[in-house]
Amino acid sequence: MSAAPPTQTAANHARYVPAFHFVAGTLVLVNVIWTAYRVFTRPGADSAMGLVAAVTLLLVFKYVRQFPVTVQDRVIRLEEQLRLARLLPPDLRTRVNEFTPSQLIALRFASDAELPSLAERVLTEKIGGRAAIKAMIREWRPDHLRV
Repeated sequence: MSAAPPTQTAANHARYVPAFHFVAGTLVLVNVIWTAYRVFTRPGADSAMGLVAAVTLLLVFKYVRQFPVTVQDRVIRLEEQLRLARLLPPDLRTRVNEFTPSQLIALRFASDAELPSLAERVLTEKIGGRAAIKAMIREWRPDHLRV
C-alpha cells in the first residue's frame, strides 16, 4: 500500500522527476559542453560528429518531455471545456470557447464550487497568465496525474 500523496497547493504542484530533470538533464548538458570543447581543442570529423550526436541527444531530451506535456495540455483543455459546460451558468456557457488553452490549464485546479465565479472573472478581467489564475484559487483541486 502506498502512502497518500502530499496535499497539493499552488506552491508545490509542479512535478519534477529528479532523475530526469536534474540528473539526466545535467548529464546531457555537460555532454554538449564537453563535446563542444573537444571540437575547439581537437578539431576534426570525429569531434564534429560527437557534437552533432550531443546536440541530437539534447534535442531528444527536450522533446521527450515537450511532446507528452503538449498532449496532456490538449486533454486538459477538453476536460475543462466539458467541466465548464457542466458547471457554468447558461450565460457563461456560451463563452467557453473564449478561454485560451493556458487559462483552461490553470483553471483546472479550481474547485467545482469556485470555478464559475473564477471563470467569469478570468474572462471579464482578461487574466491570461497561468500563475495569476492559480494565485486566485482559494480551494485547490489537486491534479496528481500530471506528466
